[in-house]
Amino acid sequence: MAKEQATDIMNEMIQVAISPQTALNTHERINTVYSGEIIKLESGYAKVVLDTTEVMRADDVGLVHGGFIFSAADFAAMVAVNEPNVVLASCNCLFLAPVRVGDSVTFEATEHQKEGRKRNVTVRGFVHEIKVFEGEFKTVVTERHVLRLDLLKNIEP
Repeated sequence: MAKEQATDIMNEMIQVAISPQTALNTHERINTVYSGEIIKLESGYAKVVLDTTEVMRADDVGLVHGGFIFSAADFAAMVAVNEPNVVLASCNCLFLAPVRVGDSVTFEATEHQKEGRKRNVTVRGFVHEIKVFEGEFKTVVTERHVLRLDLLKNIEP
């Protein structure tokens, strides 16, 4: 089964390489080793694959720390929105099954609600056919980069 999944992922990567897709407009400098590799990007949709490694190991048995799973899910959500200044406002997520070192986790993120600057994105993560993660990400698209916003301009001295 792992060989079939690897073949499917390779076929998708080849398809991405030969067909035009939406350009990435956000998180361009993220470390994909820890947050996953984009294998498909369309308007309102992203597929990201995280290949788990030894540096993600949390214990002697081979459990991957949930922070790496969350990072890849968050990255998938941001890519699905694909706006330069998208930030995470909140998330409600479930870790449904453990992930082991060496597993490849495929995250699918679908933007399903737009309201002004707010975007809601559902993200699901799978190892083979087993759902290991599900989350609802609430994001906000700011006018400027969040680190360049003047958050103190309306505060009285």
